[in-house]
Amino acid sequence: MVTFNAGFIRAAFTPQKKPAAPPPITTKCLLTPQRTMKNCYVRYDKIQDTLKYKSRETKPTCLLYSFLKIWVRLAALIFCRKIIINNRALLKEKGPLLLASNHPNSFLDSVILDILFDQPIWSLARGDTFLNKTVSRIFHSLKMMPIYRTSEGVENLNENYKTFDACIEIFKKDGVVQIFSEGKCINEWHLRPLKKGTARLALSTWEKNIPLRVLPVAINYSSFHLFGKNIFFHFGKIITKTDIDTTVADGLRNQQFNNLLREELEKGVFEIGNHDLNKRKELLAIKIPGWKRLILFLPAIAGFLLHAPLYLPVKYFVSKKYKNSDHFDSVILGILIFAYPLYLLLLTLSGWLLLESYWAITLLLILPFTAWSYVQWKKQIN
Repeated sequence: MVTFNAGFIRAAFTPQKKPAAPPPITTKCLLTPQRTMKNCYVRYDKIQDTLKYKSRETKPTCLLYSFLKIWVRLAALIFCRKIIINNRALLKEKGPLLLASNHPNSFLDSVILDILFDQPIWSLARGDTFLNKTVSRIFHSLKMMPIYRTSEGVENLNENYKTFDACIEIFKKDGVVQIFSEGKCINEWHLRPLKKGTARLALSTWEKNIPLRVLPVAINYSSFHLFGKNIFFHFGKIITKTDIDTTVADGLRNQQFNNLLREELEKGVFEIGNHDLNKRKELLAIKIPGWKRLILFLPAIAGFLLHAPLYLPVKYFVSKKYKNSDHFDSVILGILIFAYPLYLLLLTLSGWLLLESYWAITLLLILPFTAWSYVQWKKQIN
């Protein structure tokens, strides 16, 4: 366990014209068989990374984040067959804004939501993925912050207060943060009980007199294991400070907030049993016009044949490693985002060597089009 001067934390979030030496930090570690000195240093590093959130947020959006956002937007044209949004005007909403959503499909939920909004979004992710220092720095550069659950260690729960403080600093800069109000990811069409984290973050922000707005976001997928899916986003009514009775006790305020949030999410989250195939087809499948199927027939066949050497091995590998995991979709997307550009270059180079013509460069456009055509043709519900 590490303790340190609380004044140092406040100083870290207060902009100063000239750098000043920080007050001394008291680091006290109680060694037990479960807590070695190495573990204490890891905890100290996590604290230091948390204190850097504000300085990172005030810098221009990092090149890695900007590049990946553009690239994933292009990849989504293939990976996502169709994205349906009930109110596109909300995608241009500015901060301070908290996106409170359900959590059916791992980090794919935050990735897709991020590329839809104009403004950069900070996402709260599973805390145990931040334990590695290098991985933690990469996640920070991608605007991700840790949030811990009880199952990830009771001793880590205090770190959530530091993350919430960092979120409040982001809201002061008119930023946008996303939080998964259910807490845990499960592949299902069902709204689970809401945790208290969203309410606590919103209420603590309002106590700072920050005009935060909370936007409920309901997310539904046509499938959790098929490439090329329909994704439905339903934005609910924005929740503000005036919707909550601030004169009552904290517990009642949290309950009021969660009741309002749940009411809005229930309007958009589909309630479908995992084995109710007919209802899934009715609510999640989108019919393709006959003329479109006819035009895309040959390109779709070409798309399957040309991309099978890449997709089938990736799917086989992920199926072996994550067969019964809720992260199947996200892992496949993560691999293909980095593998597909290399595959495109390989086929384009092969075409140039065979044709000995610069026309081979057109494969950089033809190949993605055939992949898109196949996604339009393939089955939507498994």
